[in-house]
Amino acid sequence: MKNEKRAHIFVSGKVQGVFFRDTTRKKASSLGLSGYVKNLPDGRVEIVAEGGREKIEDLISWADDGPPLAFVEDVKVRWEDPENSFLDFQIK
Repeated sequence: MKNEKRAHIFVSGKVQGVFFRDTTRKKASSLGLSGYVKNLPDGRVEIVAEGGREKIEDLISWADDGPPLAFVEDVKVRWEDPENSFLDFQIK
């Protein structure tokens, strides 16, 4: 599908220990996206999402705020071609 994309997203701020990964998984799954979310050693959260570009953009917009306890300072996105290597959306 032409509209299928992959986004590599890095979220910084107070984003660990605030249910960011769990709520990201739920949001991405509700949008029908596949991929993963994980904490990075430097305090950021990494999200890799594959699916329709508009759905990924919805996830990115959500990540700009995150869950209620999070304080998002920055969201960086790198668009890529999809690899179709995920069956669902998981927490790593």
